[in-house]
Amino acid sequence: MVRLLAFALHADEALEFGRGLSAEGEPDLIRRDPTGAVDLWIEVGLPDERDVRKACGRAREVAVLAYGARRVENWWSDNAAAFRRQSNLRVLTLTGEETAALQTLAARTMSLTFTVQEQHVWLASATSTIELAPACRTPDRS
Repeated sequence: MVRLLAFALHADEALEFGRGLSAEGEPDLIRRDPTGAVDLWIEVGLPDERDVRKACGRAREVAVLAYGARRVENWWSDNAAAFRRQSNLRVLTLTGEETAALQTLAARTMSLTFTVQEQHVWLASATSTIELAPACRTPDRS
């Protein structure tokens, strides 16, 4: 569900799901420019800082959509200083409540509508609607 959210937040004709779930060193979502160069690399979860650094070297822009309740805060504290050096990195985080709300919409057969406006996302299914506001955690680079 978080990968679907990442897709909606970065929606583009060229955006596609990567092999990130089944292959190390591959993004969860990727967008290439017409020459085949990586324009956008998206990681979902709590990626290792080294993997994020490698992605920043391979792509024009890197986005991380981090989730995992309290583990996000520890991951952020451990990595914020290293992330500060990556000028092409943007980190968004979801709260535990937001992740739990996403899980309530998961179904074997589902039809979801996403509305995205200024980092607020509304997801609607046939039975319910939720609102998410992923927090931008990109570190201050001053």
